[in-house]
Amino acid sequence: MGKRNSQRKSAAMFDSDDDSSVTSSSTALSDLMSVSGAEDVQFVQDSFLDQALNALDEKRGSTREKALSSIIDAFNSNMQHEFVEKKFATLLHQCLASIKKGSKKASAKEIALASHAIGCLALTVGCGDNAREIFEESIRPLDESLTSRIDVSKTPSLLECLAIITFVGGNDQEETERSMDMMWRVINPKLGSNVVVVKPSASLIANVVSAWSFLLSTVSNLKLNTKNWQNSISYLSSLLDKEDRSVRIAAGEALALIFEIGVIDKFSAKSGSASDTTQEGSKPLESYIFLQGLKGKVINQCKNLSIEAGGKGSAKKDLNSQRNLFRDILDFFEYGYSPDISMKIGGDSLQASSWSEMIQLNFIKHFLGGGFIKHMQENEFLHEVFGFSPKRKYLNTNEHRMSGGEKRMFKSPNSVLNKARTQSLNKQRILSEGRNFGHYAVGMVDEEA
Repeated sequence: MGKRNSQRKSAAMFDSDDDSSVTSSSTALSDLMSVSGAEDVQFVQDSFLDQALNALDEKRGSTREKALSSIIDAFNSNMQHEFVEKKFATLLHQCLASIKKGSKKASAKEIALASHAIGCLALTVGCGDNAREIFEESIRPLDESLTSRIDVSKTPSLLECLAIITFVGGNDQEETERSMDMMWRVINPKLGSNVVVVKPSASLIANVVSAWSFLLSTVSNLKLNTKNWQNSISYLSSLLDKEDRSVRIAAGEALALIFEIGVIDKFSAKSGSASDTTQEGSKPLESYIFLQGLKGKVINQCKNLSIEAGGKGSAKKDLNSQRNLFRDILDFFEYGYSPDISMKIGGDSLQASSWSEMIQLNFIKHFLGGGFIKHMQENEFLHEVFGFSPKRKYLNTNEHRMSGGEKRMFKSPNSVLNKARTQSLNKQRILSEGRNFGHYAVGMVDEEA
């Protein structure tokens, strides 16, 4: 009985379209309205997250969607270590239930939100047993959902989730390569009797290439499958000729990364004996010459893109980004200069000095969105990944300063807490007016008597 009441209160918090939720919503939040100080804010956050977690059991899809959005906002606003320690398994399996086919009649939006929540959970727990559990439990549902072509609007979030959980929880290169293969099949499915070939959109191609490059940046010892690399480089080169600028940029970064990790150099080392033959039947020297030819083609394409004139309807900012990127790629191809970027994180400077580091940094920044600064300041896993040691700005541990996300969650007029508070005040006003009207009516009767 207690659990059902808790679920009703949770649903009321995240179902603002339902007028009947006023009573239960105000009751559920009665203890969360007047808080101050670090301990109280932490209590509010944990209680709020508990309510959101309970709401994931609701039948109404819009309620679950709002609850997932609130969970993501909470993970972006703060490092939710205490909540994760207590509710890790519950949150993971509730999100997986939204992704798994047919389990909840989940919308594409719910699947996308659940995928993002799992990625946030993985980055929060960092390397270890929990990250491993996330990877092992999620890999199959993600693969099945990526294979389903019913609604591709969920696909970018699924790809990002797959990339993040592999990055954090994958144990070896074989698992990373398997995830990369899953991504590649989204835009190049293996043909079969039950496969309907649908031409992928430009945005989907860019998403796949970006996620694929992110995982490639973590691979140290490449398996030298000549045919696969020839096909990959040829395909990415063809993308440089596409009209969509996001596709060109994603392909350019991927090609720079491929050459940075030394694909051609490794084939060059194997080309010493002209009599050797690879598993695919081609000789190493022939493969090396072919790849060198591809590199020459890519360099010419990069030269053209670095000086491309803006066409009709071309956004100047996007055009400048493209030009700058391909100038950097040209400098790398022709002179061996790696990109060198610096990013301000509070009062600290985060450096990236290779294509691998830049791709990892940009991908995680894009994934975390507004939560990127907070995580870079406090997430020890990301500190280790990027070799980043931020200065500890707040020496007074009793002082709690709300992040932008926390302010939106607890202080914004549109926050769940303030909406519930407004509903509660409206209800009290209505009851008060009813009581006053009752006294007024009694007075009238007394006067007439």
